[in-house]
Amino acid sequence: MKVISSKKMGKSNLGWLNSIFHFSFAEYYNPENINFGKLRVINDDLVDSGTGFGTHSHQNMEIISYVVDGELTHADSMGNKRALKRGHAQYMSAGTGVRHSEYNLGENTLRFLQIWILPDKDGHTPNYGDYMFEWNERVDNWLHMVSPKDGGAPIRINQDANIYVTEIEAGKEVEFSVGEGRQVYLVQVEGNSEINGQEVSAKDGVESIEEDLKIKAKDKSHLLVIEMRKED
Repeated sequence: MKVISSKKMGKSNLGWLNSIFHFSFAEYYNPENINFGKLRVINDDLVDSGTGFGTHSHQNMEIISYVVDGELTHADSMGNKRALKRGHAQYMSAGTGVRHSEYNLGENTLRFLQIWILPDKDGHTPNYGDYMFEWNERVDNWLHMVSPKDGGAPIRINQDANIYVTEIEAGKEVEFSVGEGRQVYLVQVEGNSEINGQEVSAKDGVESIEEDLKIKAKDKSHLLVIEMRKED
């Protein structure tokens, strides 16, 4: 298991957009930090009110957006338009190509995690979905938001990967099992915790390969885990 401090991650500040890059993205390039298995991107974005990402295109990527605070309004070339709030998740399989925009039309700063996962193959038919999870579904519980196509989560993607979230009270302990041949990437979304004896602060990342995670919340902790097949 390895803890990655947010202080050592890539950064970008465009005025209206302030980002932390867990992996190489845009102007941040590190040849030794391109991906973690099939996980290619985690961007922790802060978007000012009344601004956002204008219409742009994607291909051959499974894209999940998880709203931490504020309101995210999505529109795309498939005719979908939706406003999502704290705890909600959006999924887009870009496949052969899709154009979309993402704006903060709310009054407060938007914070969301943008997650890109490489698909099992190129050329999937583009697809969109979202799910307005109730917040209490993740309190002291691992909420299974995303699974492979043959899995049981509400959002299903074209890759052998799962996404879970939880919120645990200060002083409580939870575990996350990492099976043989599996690996996980954890984001300490909010709060601070101790994981396998190591200090993990808000916005830090944790990589674990075939090692179970024992998590103790030092204060109220909001965590997101991406679990996937181990890469050779």
